[in-house]
Amino acid sequence: MKKFIEKAAVLIEALPYIQSFQGKTIVVKLGGSAMTSPACVEGVLRDVVFMEAVKMKPVVIHGGGNAISLRMKEAGITPRFLHGQRVTDKKVIGIVSGVLAGINRDLADQIAALGGRAESFSTHRDRVITARRHGPAELGFVGEVEKVDTAAIRRVTRADRVPVIAPLGSDTRGRLYNINGDLAAGAIAGALKAEKLVFLTDVEGIMTRDDGSGQRQILSSLKREEINRMIEEETIAGGMIPKVTAGLLALEQGVRKIHIVDGRLKHSLLLEIFTDKGVGSEIVG
Repeated sequence: MKKFIEKAAVLIEALPYIQSFQGKTIVVKLGGSAMTSPACVEGVLRDVVFMEAVKMKPVVIHGGGNAISLRMKEAGITPRFLHGQRVTDKKVIGIVSGVLAGINRDLADQIAALGGRAESFSTHRDRVITARRHGPAELGFVGEVEKVDTAAIRRVTRADRVPVIAPLGSDTRGRLYNINGDLAAGAIAGALKAEKLVFLTDVEGIMTRDDGSGQRQILSSLKREEINRMIEEETIAGGMIPKVTAGLLALEQGVRKIHIVDGRLKHSLLLEIFTDKGVGSEIVG
């Protein structure tokens, strides 16, 4: 009986959050090596289906860097990076587009298999991002978000479907661009004025600097000023920089909170949103 009472207590703890977030847009960026684990992906998508079932408006943006690199190697192309961005020539952008479209369809199919409803945004016909070239010419077809078709996304969420968006964009001449998934998620969340932007990745959150003992602690809540200081001190570095950069830009555009959560932890998305303590790091404006 105690076990059942504890389960009921969890539901009661979640109730005010469920009530508060009904009708609110929650943008979820699924990325990192957690995407290589089918069990992790299924767990995250099950959480997304739960969110949609309680009348929240989840929007999923996904990455696919590991799968793209693997496909390139199979095609005899060595992946190259410049300033942290994938060098993307005409042949590579074709591979990127094909891989991301495949991942996109698979995620939408999995949501349907779990009892939800999803709509894919990955092909030229349904793409919701207008992009422009980003960075030096050597990067090739690497882009940044210029405009987001929020009307198309809201049309889907109003129909109680989950938009699943690939980080691809086209310019006004129809040229296709590969966009950093974190920055795409931040731009989409900002354009939608989302309640939350959640980055599901393969680290526990934003960590303190190693004090020499080999131990680092998760920082549960940070403000903009603290993030800027940690970047300057290089406490925040590597793959975490695009996440916090995208998060700060999203906050400037009206997003209420940014969350960085370990997608490998079972039900981490629900634990972060629907419990008092949470399990990752949040950034507030």
